[in-house]
Amino acid sequence: MVYWLVSLQLPNKRKDACWELLQEKTSASALGSNYKLEIPDLRVGTLDSLMALSDELSKTSTMMEAVVNKVKRQVNDAAGAKGLTGLKVEGMSTESYVQRFKWDEAKFPARRPLKETVDRMQELVSRIEDDLKVKASEYNTLKSQLSQITRKAQGSLAVRDVSTLVKPAQVIDTEHLTTLFVIISKFSVKEWEEGYEKMCNFVVPRSSAHIAEDNDYTLVSVVLFKRVLDDFKAAARSKGYQVREYHAPAEGSELTSAQAEQLKKDVEQKKNALEQWCKTAYGEAFSCYMHVLVVRLFVESILRYGLPPSFQAAVVRPQEKAETRLRLELETTFGGGKAHYWKDDGSNLGAGLAGDTELHPYVSLTLNTDYNA
Repeated sequence: MVYWLVSLQLPNKRKDACWELLQEKTSASALGSNYKLEIPDLRVGTLDSLMALSDELSKTSTMMEAVVNKVKRQVNDAAGAKGLTGLKVEGMSTESYVQRFKWDEAKFPARRPLKETVDRMQELVSRIEDDLKVKASEYNTLKSQLSQITRKAQGSLAVRDVSTLVKPAQVIDTEHLTTLFVIISKFSVKEWEEGYEKMCNFVVPRSSAHIAEDNDYTLVSVVLFKRVLDDFKAAARSKGYQVREYHAPAEGSELTSAQAEQLKKDVEQKKNALEQWCKTAYGEAFSCYMHVLVVRLFVESILRYGLPPSFQAAVVRPQEKAETRLRLELETTFGGGKAHYWKDDGSNLGAGLAGDTELHPYVSLTLNTDYNA
């Protein structure tokens, strides 16, 4: 869902008149839905400090949006779309939180200097990002280990590690002789048996043995002189056979069935723990992100309209396919005939940058609550 956080200059200094006009021109004509956005009496500071903070807020909001999306991506990877629909912010759905936003005075006192407030929000979200990296890495490492073990134990012969199938007694390795293992199609078994001794010189006659098979492939062994190893490999590959060399597993590297089963449980527990942590982290990260956007709306409104603060803030949800008409109505109604336009930051790249294409005679920030893969 896309929302616009807007601040509109007051006609005749009356907030109620501004709100009624917004409703009349947009909601009544089914261009969008509007929700009042209450901004507390934030500490303004100096004009220079606000201008410096404006640049910082652009970068901070971009960073926070990225972290929110990273958390959502992790939830989607772990639990899919169902997990995303269960995400909450302060006990509410994301949509309800945006529409009913209330400033968290306990966490971010309004009379604290704005720079300190923004730094605090940035610190919280940066910590979430760091923790996510650690927790996701731990989970992915375990999942990768389990995937490798499953592949070795249950995969097709075409991908399995032959060391899990071959017994040491089936391997001959002397100064001159070696054992090769070959994966062949089950339809090629007869061709192999009739032709492997002739694939190159110095193949030990009648040395081929059946090791294992599945629905599609058969694993066989052959003994030959080491001096013709490369020649035999080339001949085998020319016939479409997969040549494998046996490497004895390192001592203690093989997992028992009980250990493998425990690893599965560990992966599932780690996945569930990561999912629960992400749900909590999402709520905190999105709350900080929303607060930063509100601070940014306030700062840009002061820079745009001047002091004392005199504007109506609102959350506008455009109706689908009505965005262009809604923008036109807002500009016509609240433009005031002014030539100096403020840019819309649909990509959250910051205010007043050269080359921006969307300009509006009111302050507007774009918030997208949809999941972006």
